[in-house]
Amino acid sequence: MSEETIPPEIRRLIRGLTLKNAYEHGGKAVEGPVISAVLGEHPELKPLAREIAKYVAQVVKEINSLSLEDQKKLLMSEFPELLGEKKEKEEKKRLPPLPQADQYKVIRTRFAPNPDFYIHLGNARPAILSYEYARMYGGVMILRFEDTDPRIKTPVPEAYQQIKEDLRWLGVEWGEEYIQSLRMKLYYEVAEELLMRGAAYVDLCPQKVFRELRLRRAACPHRDLNPEKNLELFDKMKSGYFSEGEAVLRIKTDLNHPDFSVVDWVAFRIIDTGKHPHPIVGSKYVVWPTYNFAAGVDDHLMGVTHILRGREHSLNTVKQRFVYQHLGWVYPVVLNLGRLNLEGLILSKSKIKELISSRPGEFDGPSDIRFGTIASLRNRGIEALTIREIIMDVGVKQSDASISWDNIAALNRKLIDRDTKRLMAVFTPIEVRVPGYSDSTKVVLANHPENSSLGSREVILDAPSGELQVLIDRRDLGEIRKTGMFRLMELCNVRVVEEREDVLIGEYLGKELKQAKEARMPIIQWVPARNNVKLRILVPEGLELRRMSGLGEPALRELEQGDKVQLVRYGFVKIRKKALSTEDFVEALFMHE
Repeated sequence: MSEETIPPEIRRLIRGLTLKNAYEHGGKAVEGPVISAVLGEHPELKPLAREIAKYVAQVVKEINSLSLEDQKKLLMSEFPELLGEKKEKEEKKRLPPLPQADQYKVIRTRFAPNPDFYIHLGNARPAILSYEYARMYGGVMILRFEDTDPRIKTPVPEAYQQIKEDLRWLGVEWGEEYIQSLRMKLYYEVAEELLMRGAAYVDLCPQKVFRELRLRRAACPHRDLNPEKNLELFDKMKSGYFSEGEAVLRIKTDLNHPDFSVVDWVAFRIIDTGKHPHPIVGSKYVVWPTYNFAAGVDDHLMGVTHILRGREHSLNTVKQRFVYQHLGWVYPVVLNLGRLNLEGLILSKSKIKELISSRPGEFDGPSDIRFGTIASLRNRGIEALTIREIIMDVGVKQSDASISWDNIAALNRKLIDRDTKRLMAVFTPIEVRVPGYSDSTKVVLANHPENSSLGSREVILDAPSGELQVLIDRRDLGEIRKTGMFRLMELCNVRVVEEREDVLIGEYLGKELKQAKEARMPIIQWVPARNNVKLRILVPEGLELRRMSGLGEPALRELEQGDKVQLVRYGFVKIRKKALSTEDFVEALFMHE
């Protein structure tokens, strides 16, 4: 097929898809996606795929020689319908408007993780949504590490960097970054302002006594101390005069509030940092703000306009509003998000920590592929775009949402399928011998049936004295027995002559795919009987790892650690360890089907 014989409508389609591909990828189109799109829309052209590919290569070369601006102009003038398709997809994913956005000159959101552990899929939701809203309104997203509990939620030094690495991988960018443990003097200043206003007080009552007073809706005897006395007591707290539990600073609220936890809640407590040093500031401070005080104060000082956080924080909003009322501040707009569950994987930080500590040596830390941390999903081979699309689909709903592993796998498969090489492997091998095989012992196989840009590989067959010898999977014997014939994928058609315990003897029928289709032969993956690679796959099943052993074709040996490949009729795997010798196993992680 020459350019002149390609129908005009197909030539136009190729040009339009090439321009669109270039525009969406910074001015450089790639042949593979264009070819796949053309043949996907016109499957009747598949027999002519080679000729189509040659023409696409010419058009790609021409389009890539243009500037991005010229590509955009041509796309808008000649193919506006393709731009409309892109716009429609973007609008489908668009978030609803932020409430009261018109009341602020600049929208400022924040993501505020506690660096006591790695972030997981549930944490990724407010991070991604906060970033997307800031981007939507041309605003700023703040990254704030909330690390003011060195005793119970002890910060982990490597978590600070890991969280940033995970966010960058997810495509989340922040304009400002803060660490709360480096802002202690600011919190002390706000506390002193509240004490001077009579809006807070230092409580010296034992915790049991305060609880009894609260149950009776009675005031703590220290509640009405004058500001000067409270400031003096607060100074004593900071100097180390009091021990843990002997003094706390409380925010005055409503003694008759229906929720007891809101009544005069604790804003500062004493932590013995000699015993529990902070990883950043060590034992410099002994008086630490609670989550509600530090978070509430920072949201104001940092000019946060909109807070996106879990619905379970709704009571925290109630508590923090008392600080704002005392100081005459305006509280940010809050969007409460429902809980996000991931079926089949553990998201709970405490549960993951417990498993790692109670079963030493069984897990590869917080990034183990059986967990639901972002690092775990990345190690498993899940794309960042998969996670982003799932989060955008769930959106800002207040109701809880559950995501199954099947949902993640289906979306990830859709994203990576066309750009992932397809190779063959067998796991319960049985040998097939085909006497009278007279074709070449070198076969060239495409790495992907629809994406020529992934290239091809050469397989050297085992065919001593004209007898083809390959391995297939015993699990396919049931299908083979139905017709007595089968096709070795991309190789040849075979009739079963004799079936023994450990070998099938076959008759060579030819190479034509048409023959196999007419006879309804099952198409079976295979590997050379001798020229193959030992393969071991780790398959997560709940909290266990099942190990599967098999044999793969030689091309598996060329893959590097981290490469992804689709094993035909089995699923996608990610290379964990490459084989250094012919005796070594290629080790891979099972991603999904």
